[in-house]
Amino acid sequence: MNKARLYIGLVHHPVYNKHMEVIATSVTNLDLHDISRSATTYDLAGYFVIHPHQAQQRLVHEILRYWTDGYGAEYNPDRKTALERLHVVSTLEEAKTMIQSLEGQAPAVITTDARIYPNSISYHAMRQRLATGEQPWLLLFGTGYGMEKSLMEAADHILHPIWGRGDYNHLSVRSAAAIILDRLLGEAWFER
Repeated sequence: MNKARLYIGLVHHPVYNKHMEVIATSVTNLDLHDISRSATTYDLAGYFVIHPHQAQQRLVHEILRYWTDGYGAEYNPDRKTALERLHVVSTLEEAKTMIQSLEGQAPAVITTDARIYPNSISYHAMRQRLATGEQPWLLLFGTGYGMEKSLMEAADHILHPIWGRGDYNHLSVRSAAAIILDRLLGEAWFER
């Protein structure tokens, strides 16, 4: 069983668009629901949606209110349970500060990308660090065409890309999050 307290964050800014310009992406309803469900399945400490724009934050809060306090909470209690782990913040620093106040220490940051960086780490090695470490961790997923380079370079670790069998390498962030969480925290079926 992992000892680490793992949080995840979905970064909407600073990320790239297909022209490699830094932008803020729009919130996607499915990312809120599906990543929350994955976070709850793997018993994560929390899920942060990181977006600087107030209009997008209001949208997330409206969706959360419906599923955690409104008719949706009564209609689908399982969805309520999953979405209760979701927090909306404006910046990565705000998420890190919240984690530090909850855990008593700043989290180490792990990022993900479809590209390889010099300090990339394998899933096996990261899984071992999570299993033996006592510190909190913040695992970041980027939207759009990935997180801005300086954010990636500032991370403590960058996970290797997910490689499929074909040349196509552009999974939805909710699919990538589910695969990565299973690789890091799921049953070690590959050791049997």
